[in-house]
Amino acid sequence: MLERTIIAVSVALLVSVLVSKVSDRFGIPALLLFLVVGMFAGSDGPGGIHFDDPALAQSIGVVALVLILFSGGLDTEWKAVRPVMRESLLLATLGVLLTAVAVGLCAKFLLGVPLVQGLLLGSIVSSTDAAAVFSVLRSKGISLKGRLKPLLELESGSNDPMAIFLTVGMIEIITQPDLSPLSLVVIFLRQMIVGAVLGLAMGQVTLWLVRRLRLGYEGLYPVLTLAMVLLTFGLTAVLGGSGFLAVYLAGIVIGQPEYAQKRGLLHFHDGLAWLMQITMFLTLGLLVFPSRLWPVAGVSLITALCLMFLARPLAVFVGLFPSALSWREKVFVSWVGLRGAAPIILATFPSLAHLPEADLIFHVVFFVVLTSVLLQGASIAAAARLLGVEAPIAPQPSQSGAPEAGVA
Repeated sequence: MLERTIIAVSVALLVSVLVSKVSDRFGIPALLLFLVVGMFAGSDGPGGIHFDDPALAQSIGVVALVLILFSGGLDTEWKAVRPVMRESLLLATLGVLLTAVAVGLCAKFLLGVPLVQGLLLGSIVSSTDAAAVFSVLRSKGISLKGRLKPLLELESGSNDPMAIFLTVGMIEIITQPDLSPLSLVVIFLRQMIVGAVLGLAMGQVTLWLVRRLRLGYEGLYPVLTLAMVLLTFGLTAVLGGSGFLAVYLAGIVIGQPEYAQKRGLLHFHDGLAWLMQITMFLTLGLLVFPSRLWPVAGVSLITALCLMFLARPLAVFVGLFPSALSWREKVFVSWVGLRGAAPIILATFPSLAHLPEADLIFHVVFFVVLTSVLLQGASIAAAARLLGVEAPIAPQPSQSGAPEAGVA
């Protein structure tokens, strides 16, 4: 039994790595391909693997998201993102809130869904996944002008905590009707403040340990940072903060200065982030039942179109109103708001809260993510050219060794 499980896991990972070449060649986001592999391996597919455990899928997704966010922070150049700090944080907070409200109102007035359930759906799909965007742009050989890349990079790395807070808050409002909205505001402020403080502090502690400890083996430094990442998330969550925000900020702190072990750590955590992405999307692909997608196709398509053509543009143009970005750049930012891992993971939360509409919400969100990736992901390159926001990719100097981590 163990041997068969090992073979199945290895084959799934191998197939996922191989299909990533399709992403490179045709510009299809890799996350979509990983999801499809999981769906084919699932109970409705040829693989026939029955998997219906939202709690396990959520646990895998949370751990994966922690490591992916840390890797994203580690790879973030502070000098590049500092000029777009205000705009990115507005999109990651106010933009996410406006997206959730707009989708919720669409669900109420267009689909006849109760407002609280509509707002829960909007909260779940409110965060973006810029990793998919950049994989498409790289595969098409397109770079972005000015501050667009760091803006999207910082927004995607910092908007998950807000989406998680809104989702959990809406579930609490549904399950506890007497809950005061003011208490949710207090919880939000506590999560953000505690998450930011502990993230920056734990990042400094980790950086000090890496620089000061003289470990006998180079391979122990990645183990050290991995342990500190998990400790940062767990400790922050226990103290009532946003662990996701904490690990992202810790990654930024650790990734800024130069030190002997930095290159090795960048390579290790980049590879680990890819492994986590594949594992997460395969798991979520296994969890979905494709036969249940067709009955919700109409509702899901309306939700997806509302998200792409109303909610996201509203969030961007309101959030970036004081920004100096041109209207073309704002339109592009609106169009590249791809949904990815976080919404599907958040879609498992209603199941664990035993909400009666949990299965419907999960499959609607899954359909929305697929629609977003297919329609927006396939047209990003064309949109960049049409709006005139593309820039030539600077040639990288050839090196005899491995390429520098973090260079797009």
